[in-house]
Amino acid sequence: MLEIDVSYLISKPKVGAAGKTGLWRQFKPIVDEDACKCCKVCVLYCPENVIEVVDDRLTIDYEYCKGCGICSNVCISNAIEMVKEGLE
Repeated sequence: MLEIDVSYLISKPKVGAAGKTGLWRQFKPIVDEDACKCCKVCVLYCPENVIEVVDDRLTIDYEYCKGCGICSNVCISNAIEMVKEGLE
């Protein structure tokens, strides 16, 4: 059976022509750690691949998060809230 190393298929956030893209975000995803079940659905759907689970906790790389809100929309436990930048 053919095995595919997905580490080559998944992009990683890095400084590009647009710089650290989180700087122009309008809304920021805030995780309610008590409600989060670490199901990783948000990790799967994040288009910028800035969400990961470290030590059973969800972490978001805010330097590259664009605030699109997809993570909040797909969260099955409603643990991610989009908050206006600067009001968190």
